[in-house]
Amino acid sequence: MTSDFADALAAGPLVLDGGMSNQLESAGHDLSDELWSARLLAEDPEAITEAHLAYFTAGADVAITAGYQATFEGFARRGIGRRRAAGLLALSVELAREAARRARVTRRLWVAASAGPYGAMLADGSEYRGRYGLGVDELERFHRPRLEVLAAARPDVLALETVPDTDEAAALLRAVRGLGVPAWLSYTVVGDRTRAGQPLEEAFAPAADADEVIAVGVNCCAPEDAAGAVEVAARVTGKPVVVYPNSGEAWDAQARAWRGRSSFDAGLVRAWRASGARLIGGCCRVGPDTIRAVAATR
Repeated sequence: MTSDFADALAAGPLVLDGGMSNQLESAGHDLSDELWSARLLAEDPEAITEAHLAYFTAGADVAITAGYQATFEGFARRGIGRRRAAGLLALSVELAREAARRARVTRRLWVAASAGPYGAMLADGSEYRGRYGLGVDELERFHRPRLEVLAAARPDVLALETVPDTDEAAALLRAVRGLGVPAWLSYTVVGDRTRAGQPLEEAFAPAADADEVIAVGVNCCAPEDAAGAVEVAARVTGKPVVVYPNSGEAWDAQARAWRGRSSFDAGLVRAWRASGARLIGGCCRVGPDTIRAVAATR
């Protein structure tokens, strides 16, 4: 699949944004709700636009939308009907576009529509385990309607992100067929395996033959695990690599707090780029200051 976004990747690396949730929390928003940042699509969309704008101002070329935890099923639990939910999914793309319009920069800015894994809808940490007890067909049926709505909103790319296992990846690769929008596929990993324990060589291989997928890689992992994954993704698929790890801090689910210190060093960017990374940014707990440092390495 050819697209302006794919052409931009071929021309050189692009800088992704950082964590949406930490940026919203730093602005005083409570995200303890099961809908997480997706709740603000309905309640305070301007806050999401401001978060995107902070990252564009810091040097990000690509904004990842607030749609990670936005699903028909999740909204339905809050009494939001299907038509309204579809409107909120489309709004997630428009808010990023609005931030791009407000940004006072001369470079071209891009919008990636986030589609999180099935486990994000469950809101119980399942995206860090995978193996939900569902087959590929069932997972495809879950993902396809949301992806159709997001594609109709015309983002530059679909971000199929934080994928924990190969079954869900297979479902997503099916679900993006024929949508007319390119996608990246990004696993969450530990060491040299997916969260469900599959070797990364096995996990990345199906993306090599998926025309819709223009980049493949990892996100929401420790920075220390990113370098090896970038190398494997590039070698196995021959495609540009996307990499946006967490800060390196660890989430204490019982205390509902982050522990430890950040190990995200913008100096790692050069090594990732040398191994094939073309989309580089941060995920949880990576804020505008770090993205500014990443952008400075271009």
